[in-house]
Amino acid sequence: MIAARPHGLPLYLDLAVMRFLELRRTGHTPQPADFEHDFGALIARTLADLTPDERHLLRSVSLLDAFDTQLATQTVGLTHQAAARRLIERPFVSENPFGLWPYYLHGLIRSTLRGADDHTDDRWTPADWHAAATRAHAALGEQWQAGPDRDRLLLVGCLRQGLILARDFRLDLGWLTDAAWAYVSDSVWEPVAPPAPTGPGAPAVGAGLETSADALAELLSTLSRRQHEHRAVTAERLTALTTASTLPGDLQEMAVYYLAKAQRDLGRSTDSRRGMQYVVTGGGRLAPAARRGLAHLARLAGDFPTAHAAVPHLGWPGRHHRVEGDIWWPHGDMPRAATAYKAARTEAEQHGVAGERATSQAQRAFTLAFTEPDRAADEIELARHPISCLALRQTGHTIGMAALVRDAGTGHDVLDCAAVLREEIRVSGVAIATAILELVVCFHQAVLGDDQGTTDTIARLRTLTEGGDYAYYTDIAASWLTVLPC
Repeated sequence: MIAARPHGLPLYLDLAVMRFLELRRTGHTPQPADFEHDFGALIARTLADLTPDERHLLRSVSLLDAFDTQLATQTVGLTHQAAARRLIERPFVSENPFGLWPYYLHGLIRSTLRGADDHTDDRWTPADWHAAATRAHAALGEQWQAGPDRDRLLLVGCLRQGLILARDFRLDLGWLTDAAWAYVSDSVWEPVAPPAPTGPGAPAVGAGLETSADALAELLSTLSRRQHEHRAVTAERLTALTTASTLPGDLQEMAVYYLAKAQRDLGRSTDSRRGMQYVVTGGGRLAPAARRGLAHLARLAGDFPTAHAAVPHLGWPGRHHRVEGDIWWPHGDMPRAATAYKAARTEAEQHGVAGERATSQAQRAFTLAFTEPDRAADEIELARHPISCLALRQTGHTIGMAALVRDAGTGHDVLDCAAVLREEIRVSGVAIATAILELVVCFHQAVLGDDQGTTDTIARLRTLTEGGDYAYYTDIAASWLTVLPC
């Protein structure tokens, strides 16, 4: 325990040895639990030779995971950086020259400083900690807002630190609202969930969604984790958020919109339609996306005229080209669908939205695989490249199904690969993807001329679509029995 606790900090080892000897002198046999805590003397020794400005700086930066001299100076409220430059030369400040912010405190110093009374004459009160957190929060916002446009690394770094401060010290959201919108706009979904609350001012563990900062942290955590969790878990978490009503109005609409998306993925179309309509009526930032959601729901139900009529009114915010492609391929117009997806991909590139670019390219590859398998091979590889650095599970499923369509009728273990993909989709909870996969399997069996296999798969497909969504897939699959003989 003595060796493990200091994390390489020599001073802690010195104090641990002193405690060991003291325990022996009193007749107590030292046990591991005797050393499973931080030493108040550690902070006293650390602060002893610092100037008052450096002591305030040290306390201030203990609120941050990482910092630079400007951020440290703004957090403490000084007008000059001299003290910060002296502090970063101290041995308890480490440097990572490749980090977004290069400096960080030794973890043991940081946790002890925030969790123990340092017994100095200028020690901080809870009000002092709150004031420093407010300054740090504002400084992070200034750095993000002054940074290069669409700097994803800076955005995520500021969000992670800002969410912790706002949550632990119950601060107003401020710039975090705009940052949250910027985070969701690219559909990249890096983890931004803060760790459990610690330190002065932190609410009790399990306090729930008491503040808007609590709710925003939970919302962004849920949106990033939905790429790795069953959609039912996502829907449950988002339902709790929307019910709590602790988010401000525009962020409440964000939660409702993504809940409606999760409900659509789970096959709960009525609930999804209600949520999408709520967002459209609100007229907020996600209203165009919700109009697209309503068009998707109409398409799922087989109401193609309604979906098609919506396209001219969607524009780029409503991803009009992708919606158009989604309409044309079920009608067998693969060239027109592929052209629409290409336009969607190009538009996404022009706007710098990586997630939309990857999704549009995956759909283009899937469409072309039906009629031009050789060409589709290149499009599939083109789709796999961007998805490798993005957390877009459903887009990955689309690429997998494109590969199955490309290999339809060959000896490339299509049914085995389909079985693996079917299990991945089951784990994800995206029920609507299962119907598309069964349609792909039908295509493979029809190309082989396997009438019995096609008939059996159509029966499964009919069961999957008995709720009404994608019911036209059975008609498409049945037509292949005559138009795609072996």
